[in-house]
Amino acid sequence: MIQSVAKVRVLYADTDQMGVVNNVVYLRWFEIGRAEWLRQHGRPYKELETLGHMLPVVEAHLRYRLPALYDDIVDVHGGPIEVRAASLKFGYSLRRERDGAILCEGWTTHACISPDGKVKRLPDELTALFRVGV
Repeated sequence: MIQSVAKVRVLYADTDQMGVVNNVVYLRWFEIGRAEWLRQHGRPYKELETLGHMLPVVEAHLRYRLPALYDDIVDVHGGPIEVRAASLKFGYSLRRERDGAILCEGWTTHACISPDGKVKRLPDELTALFRVGV
């Protein structure tokens, strides 16, 4: 389930000369959404890595709708939308706080790999955790 998980303020460093957010910043906000969803569900990403479960991004899709501007507050919505045997997909929606306008929507796909880089099945506990959100 995609839910509100964080708020971020657009920094001047995130923008171009016109005060519009650079497109790569949206991926950082996706990461904030993913990390905060995990933290709010009791499993910080660092803990998953300590247990030997790495979840690198293997695919990303973004659809830009409206520009985020300097000093906007962006409400980051995120959560799992699909769980498979060895991968999962997180969905995101970035909304301007003052009017709720959707600025960007998208998703990232993550493979489950071991610390040595080999693809592995998601452990049952993580599959259950991620299915809570679906």
